[in-house]
Amino acid sequence: MIDISVSNLSKEFEVGKKILDGLTFQVDQGERVGLLGRNGAGKTTLFRMLTGELDWDEGEIRIAPGKGLGLISQIPVYPPAYTVEDVLQTAFRRLHEMEGELKELAGRMAGDSDPALLRRYDALSAAFEAGGGYDTATPLNKVCSGLQISRDMRGQLFSSLSGGEKTRVNLARLILEDTDILLLDEPTNHLDLRATEWLEEYLDKYKGTVLAISHDRWFLDRVVGRVIEIQDGKAEFYSGNYSFYVEEKERRYQEKLKQYEKEQAKIEQLEKAAAQLRIWAYSGNDKTFKRAQSMEKRMERLRTTDKPTRERRLDMKFGEREFRGDEVLTIKELKKSFDGRTLFDHVNLEVVGGERIALLGDNGTGKSTLLKILLGEETPDGGKLRMGPTVKVGYLPQIIHFDRPERNLVDTMLYAQDCSTQTARNRLAAFNFRGEDVFKPVSALSGGEQSRLRLCMLMDEKINLLILDEPTNHLDIASREWIEDAVAEYEGNLLFVSHDRYFIKQFANRIWMLEDGHITDFRGTFEEFRAARDRAKAQAPAPAKAEPEKKEKPRRPGGTKELEKQVAAAERAVAKAEEKQYELSLKAEEVSSNYLELQQVYEEQKALEEEIAALYTRWEKLAAELEEAKG
Repeated sequence: MIDISVSNLSKEFEVGKKILDGLTFQVDQGERVGLLGRNGAGKTTLFRMLTGELDWDEGEIRIAPGKGLGLISQIPVYPPAYTVEDVLQTAFRRLHEMEGELKELAGRMAGDSDPALLRRYDALSAAFEAGGGYDTATPLNKVCSGLQISRDMRGQLFSSLSGGEKTRVNLARLILEDTDILLLDEPTNHLDLRATEWLEEYLDKYKGTVLAISHDRWFLDRVVGRVIEIQDGKAEFYSGNYSFYVEEKERRYQEKLKQYEKEQAKIEQLEKAAAQLRIWAYSGNDKTFKRAQSMEKRMERLRTTDKPTRERRLDMKFGEREFRGDEVLTIKELKKSFDGRTLFDHVNLEVVGGERIALLGDNGTGKSTLLKILLGEETPDGGKLRMGPTVKVGYLPQIIHFDRPERNLVDTMLYAQDCSTQTARNRLAAFNFRGEDVFKPVSALSGGEQSRLRLCMLMDEKINLLILDEPTNHLDIASREWIEDAVAEYEGNLLFVSHDRYFIKQFANRIWMLEDGHITDFRGTFEEFRAARDRAKAQAPAPAKAEPEKKEKPRRPGGTKELEKQVAAAERAVAKAEEKQYELSLKAEEVSSNYLELQQVYEEQKALEEEIAALYTRWEKLAAELEEAKG
């Protein structure tokens, strides 16, 4: 079954410039599809069309009838008094409406014995139960835990949250709505590693359809099974994840390049032959002239392949400063608190030459604060910090700021780098700022372009310790690869904060994991770190459950005999409750024609089911303790 069908879709915002030009594709039920393309290719425009927010010029969009569609990038506007909990509860709006109607029907049926009311009540009650109406708390708590939406946060006003927090809450709401089709527009941008991995696990079990725009290459590898790339307004298809897409795209490029070169060689051969025939034709030989014309027509027919192009890589290299000695950085007993909460304490670390360190941890643990302390922008509450005498730091912050954003790119370089106009333009060209683009004001650049400009300015500095704070966040894949090219060329020390697992895997040879106020120092790659953590989890004793049981034993007088009495008592309680359950089922049949009595029986049955579940849990626990005590 086809969930999304797009046929010959066209859209232009400027006359003569079509952002989509005959776009055609389909997504089948249950598929996981990645939507790729350069910035401005029309990916978000397409999503706005799929949700009905934006109209198109030509073509057709069809969404499978009865399928609910949710878009992550859209954050609905809620009343000012809405808390996060209120927003999350909107996911159960349909169930709340059903519950309200059930209460209304109950009130009407108290004075009206119309069979139609009873049938409606029964049908609605069954639908309410099937939809999980009796237990919305369990899925709500599970999703909030996975996306790190704390109890405190659930009590805050939704309007007071940051953009990233609002995105997380909106994602939780969509997941709880159990939407049939998920449109994900950069879903991992505001998620840390733990929340991103939780989302990946959720999507792995999700039975609906997913169409995702993402620049997170690891996420694409984990989640999608097919890639659609929007190129020149049309769709290119790749039947695999992101890694497959990269290899297949290169293979197609090489194949097209060979075809183009083959055609050009043949055309060149024919051009020489046609030129010679025309020379001979001047002597009055009509047949030779006609052969030349025929050859030229053949040459035109051969011109079927355009020369393939691909994104130009940056031509750049850091101006590295020579490093002398082994000591880069020494940290002793470092401590920092914020608003009464200890971010980290007793941090003792030493960095020597050649190390590339990834500083990891959940959002809010203090990673950026630690970087600011290293840079002298924050003061620690305790401890000592010492940089090596020959260390020169270069820093690329998460949020790029320019003092004079109204200046154009050339002037920004001239003032910051004290260089000639030609040198400034050459450096900008190395970072793909060319032509009239260099005269744009900095404020007109996208986030990725501003990061690239800051990196361009940083390249000229003589540094041997490069510190990066979320260097690839909010950047498209091309911009991420440009930064990676620069970092790959850099041979000095590297310390970076990142949630981009692709980037971490490529560069880290040491991991600092900041959690619970302490830093775990792991000397090895990201993959080795993950493997070590998995082994530690697998080898960890299951014990957390056993310890409380051992602690309870001394408090029970009578030893094994007392336990035997308690087990027997628990068994009797279960048997008694089950007998009552049977009696209630008989009573329900007796009063089936009397709504009020039937409703009362249903409520007693529901309460009894919960009681039986608790009794069984207690009996199983006591029986296990008794068996252990006897053993």
